[in-house]
Amino acid sequence: MNQTSNVRQRQLAAAPRGVGFMCDFYIDHAKNAEFWTPEGKRYIDFAGGIGVLNTGHLHPKVQQAVADQLQKFSHTCFNTVPYELYAKVAEKINARAPISGDKRTMFVTSGAEAVENAIKIARAYTKRRGVIAFNGAFHGRTNLTMALTGKIAPYKVDFGPFPADIVHAPYPNALHGVSIEDALHGLHNIFKCHLAASDVAAIIIEVVQGEGGFNVTPNEFLRALRQLADEHGIVLIFDEIQSGFARSGKLFATEWTGVEPDLMTIAKSLAGGFPLSGVVGKEVIMNAPVVGGLGGTYAGSPLGLAAADAVIDVIETEKLCERATVLGNRLKERVNSLKQTIPEIAEVRGPGSMVALELVKAGTSEPNAEMTKKVQQLALENGLMILTCGQYYNVIRCLYPLTIEDNVFDEALNILEAAVRQAQ
Repeated sequence: MNQTSNVRQRQLAAAPRGVGFMCDFYIDHAKNAEFWTPEGKRYIDFAGGIGVLNTGHLHPKVQQAVADQLQKFSHTCFNTVPYELYAKVAEKINARAPISGDKRTMFVTSGAEAVENAIKIARAYTKRRGVIAFNGAFHGRTNLTMALTGKIAPYKVDFGPFPADIVHAPYPNALHGVSIEDALHGLHNIFKCHLAASDVAAIIIEVVQGEGGFNVTPNEFLRALRQLADEHGIVLIFDEIQSGFARSGKLFATEWTGVEPDLMTIAKSLAGGFPLSGVVGKEVIMNAPVVGGLGGTYAGSPLGLAAADAVIDVIETEKLCERATVLGNRLKERVNSLKQTIPEIAEVRGPGSMVALELVKAGTSEPNAEMTKKVQQLALENGLMILTCGQYYNVIRCLYPLTIEDNVFDEALNILEAAVRQAQ
C-alpha cells in the first residue's frame, strides 16, 4: 500500500464524509505556484487554496515574518493582552481601503466570521434586524452566513432552519436573463412584500461573485444600491473576501467601481495562507457596538497579522496588482482565441486575474456542467489543478498565485487549452 492509499483509509476511518475533498491525492510540500505529492508527482496550482495564496505557497517574506513572530509569542487573545501588530496592520488597511473619511478595522479569523461581524456592526449601528443578500452569493458556512449564501447544494442541505429576516434579491446577470432593471425591481418587491426598508440594517453584495461564478456586479447596479442605502439609512457592505488583495488588478475590486461601501469584509489572501479576516469601514459605524461586543479567542492572531503585514508589503513591492492584470489578460486572450472554435465557451470574464470561463451546451444557453467537470478532471490528470463554481456548476475559475513564474503559467495555459479541446 502506498502512502496516499494509507492516508486515504485513515481519513475515511477518522473524519466524517461531510468534510469533502476534491483530489484523490495528498500534498507533501509546495513552493509558489506548484506542489508535490508524497510520491513526487508535481501539480500547478490554479486553485490557491480557493483564492488564499495570491502571494503563492510559502512566500519567503511571509514565511520569515511568521517565523520571526513565533520567536516572540504565538497567542495571548487580543481582548486580554493586546499587541502592536494589530494596530499596525489595521493602520495599513485603513490607509488603503477605498472608503472615504475616518475608518476602523477589526480582525477575526475566517471569512464567515468577518461577515457575521459586519452584520452585527450594521445591526448595532442601525438598530434594525433585516439583511438583504443576493442569489448566487456565497458568504460562508456558519448558520448566519449560510442564510446569506444564495446557493443551496452543498452548503445549506439539511442544515436549517436559518436565521429570520434575511431575504435574497435577484442578482443582475445578463447571460442568464436577469437585467439590472429586473434586479432593482426585485429589491423594491422585497420592500413591499418581505421587509420594510425601515427594517433593513444591511445590504451585502460581492463586487465580483466568487462561488457564484466570478460574475462581475455591474457598476450601475452598485451605484443604485448606494443610492438606495443612502435613501433608507441602510448599511452597504461589500464582500471582498475572494476578490481582494490584488486578485482583481487593484488591491480591492471596489476600486474599479467608483462606488464606496460603508463596510468591507476581507479575508483569504489577506494573510497568505494563515487564518485571518477582518471588517473595515466608516468610523461612526464600526464604533457602534458596545465595548466588548466584538472579539473572539483567536481574533487577530499575531501569526496571521505578521503574515498580513508582510503580504501587503509583497503586493506593493512586487507590483502584484499590475501582475494580476498582465496574467489575466494573457489568460483571457488565450481562452478568447479558443472561443472562436469551441462554441461551448459562452463567456470569458473577470477583472485582473479573477478570470472565469462559463461553459454551455453548443448552440444553446443551457449550462454544461458535464463538460466543466470533464475539463477539470482532464486538467488534473495532466498536472493542473483548477476549480469549478457557479449556480449551475458550469464555470471554471482560475485562482493561480500572482507570483507564478511565466514559464509555469504558460505550461498551465497549455494544459488548460488541451483539456478544453479534449472535453468537447
